[in-house]
Order: sequence, then C-alpha cells, then structure tokens
Amino acid sequence: MRIKSPKDFWAGLMFIGIGGFFMIWALTHYQMGTAVRMGPAYFPTMLGGLMIFLGILVLIEGFAMEGPPVPTFNFRPLILISAACVVYGYMMKPLGLILATALLVFISAFGGHEFKWKEVTILYVVLIIFSILVFVKGLTLPFPVCPNFMETCPIR
Repeated sequence: MRIKSPKDFWAGLMFIGIGGFFMIWALTHYQMGTAVRMGPAYFPTMLGGLMIFLGILVLIEGFAMEGPPVPTFNFRPLILISAACVVYGYMMKPLGLILATALLVFISAFGGHEFKWKEVTILYVVLIIFSILVFVKGLTLPFPVCPNFMETCPIR
C-alpha cells in the first residue's frame, strides 16, 4: 500500500495520537459516569473518540487520494507565534492591554511568510478597539488598559 498524500497521512496520525492521549488520560484519571450523569472523564473521552474517528478518516484519505508532497518544515512561525503568546502573557500587567497587544500582533506577524507594516498596523488598531469595547467596556474585565508607568490613563 502506497501513501498518496503524505499531508493527510501525517495529519491523520496526529489526530489519532492526540485523541488517543486525551481519551486514555481522561479514562485513567477521572470517573466516566453515564450519559445521564456525566463524570469529568465523559467529555474528553467522547471528544478524544471523535478525534480518533476523524483521524482514521483523514488517514484513509491519505492512502486513497493523490496529494502534494510534504514541504520542509519551517520553525520560524512556530517559534515566533509561541514567543508572542508568552510575551503577551508576561507583559499584560506591566504594559497594559494596548502595548501588550501591540507586541502580540507584531511579533506574530513576523512569523508569517509576508509582513506588511500597513496591514499589521490596521489589524492591531481594529483588534485593540474590539478588545477594549468587548472585554473592558462590555464584559467589565479588570484588564489594565494602559501601562503601569502612566499616571492617568485616558481610556477607562
């Protein structure tokens, strides 16, 4: 049997592996319960089972349908997007929502295959306006909007 679509083959194995891990973890560490009285293991077990099923379908598709070869893996996007999330988490309190989101958006954008200052800046402005309106004003979450070193924040 020949693998015709390596992307589908590896994606199917990934789905099976992740689904199996969460299914086994939930069954060994939590009570399953019943459909009427669901225990803490019920949801991860069902979700893991669905992921395994989806993985099997994708894996079979990897043998059945022709696809492009798998390109070499580029670590730059993985590293920069992960670093952006970590920086955001650590900088949210001292820098506030506005500057921490700027770091998140711009560091993540450097991970893409093309970076355009104008597009990323527009994305940042839209994202920060949306975040302030929804999370700070709408949901009244206690996010620091401005940095700690500013005495008075114009956005409150």
